[in-house]
Amino acid sequence: MTTSFGKGNTSTPSREEGRGRSLLVVIPCLNEGQTIGSLIQAIPRSIQGVSRMECLVIDDGSVDRTAQIAEESGATVIRHSRNRGLGFAFESAVKHALRNGYDVMVNIDGDGQFDPRDIPKLIAPVVNREADFVTASRFLDPGNYPKMPRLNFWGNLAMSSLISFLSGQKFYDVSCGFRAYSLEALVTLNLQGQFTYTQETFLNLSFKKLAIKEVPVQVRYLPGRKSRVAQSLGWYGWRALLIIVRSYRDFHPLRFFWCLALAAALLGTCFAFIVLDHYFKTGGFTGQIWAGFVAGSLYFVGIMFFIVGIVTDMLASIRANQERILSLLKETVTKTDQDLGTK
Repeated sequence: MTTSFGKGNTSTPSREEGRGRSLLVVIPCLNEGQTIGSLIQAIPRSIQGVSRMECLVIDDGSVDRTAQIAEESGATVIRHSRNRGLGFAFESAVKHALRNGYDVMVNIDGDGQFDPRDIPKLIAPVVNREADFVTASRFLDPGNYPKMPRLNFWGNLAMSSLISFLSGQKFYDVSCGFRAYSLEALVTLNLQGQFTYTQETFLNLSFKKLAIKEVPVQVRYLPGRKSRVAQSLGWYGWRALLIIVRSYRDFHPLRFFWCLALAAALLGTCFAFIVLDHYFKTGGFTGQIWAGFVAGSLYFVGIMFFIVGIVTDMLASIRANQERILSLLKETVTKTDQDLGTK
């Protein structure tokens, strides 16, 4: 079915109308005036299974003409007065999707790396109810490996390996900015990181047992193009790692703190062996008393981590119930907005 998008297309029809799904295409931008116009024009206007579509540009504090060009190209624009970060921009997009009753949301970078003509392929598993979260993958198909700096390539693979290990599922690309979400995924997601949301999304949805799928795509890297988020690979990796650790801690606090307790106990045991070995050889502790103090301190730290794990596990149960309540509230508000929009 042919669709159009823009400010005039934000009404909320019944979800059963035309048996089609409503799609929100989100483009977070920071000074993307050179590419945003052509990117919006390249978005397919007719997608199988979609009866309503809107293009939403999140202008995250741009100082160029990104917002003006986006509006002239027919997109709805949400402006942030200053740069708030990719995670905050994503949060703004989710709020807009839920308030306007969209069934599917696609997130695509504004720099032209990804081809908007791949949107139908990306949303197909969501439209067909095969997955709740679909991510474009640059590394799923070896034939599609992008030409990128070697350090970036190995950094992406290392991050994917870490997320795969923590989630218990195999993922090939967890940092891609081209993704599709079902309504259930949007309602369920409660992210904390404002710097970036890419890796945290995988953990959040996989821990909640939602279906995740990767779709191979080709990506082009522009000569001289620098990432707006990962301008320093080391700084980006550190901040992303903090978000990942916090997310895992919140969902699996018992495992997280008991692993720290075990690590402290094992290290303390190593120092205890030093003391015992010296005692059996010399009959005294003189010269190695320091190791005994270190061992005792580490055992104490281990016990504290053990207790903290028990306490935070109880708090995690409360947090899980609060998230369920929040998800139900989001669903209720979304349905209410839909009902009001049809009257």
